Amino acid sequence: MNTFENIYELVAKIPKGKVTTYGRLAKMIGTTPKVVGYALHSNNDPKNVPCHRVINSKGEISKGYAFGGPENQRKLLEKEGVRFNKNNRVNLEKLDYFI
Repeated sequence: MNTFENIYELVAKIPKGKVTTYGRLAKMIGTTPKVVGYALHSNNDPKNVPCHRVINSKGEISKGYAFGGPENQRKLLEKEGVRFNKNNRVNLEKLDYFI
């Protein structure tokens, strides 16, 4: 399995209402957060590989979210029950965090 396939396999396991970070995925696979971001930007199957559930290490959504922009990523997360604080961040210390 190549790096992208490993990334997609992990992202596919993130349940609704949970998020993880590019850095956390990168550490698990042995790559860099930028490679994870590139893989997710190239994702051909966002229905089964829910890349909207991957955010940055500050708890922020991606400014370059490839599937409708950052507003759509936030909308998808909120629809699943992920909450944002007044600074537009997900509290990574709460139960929203996965992996």
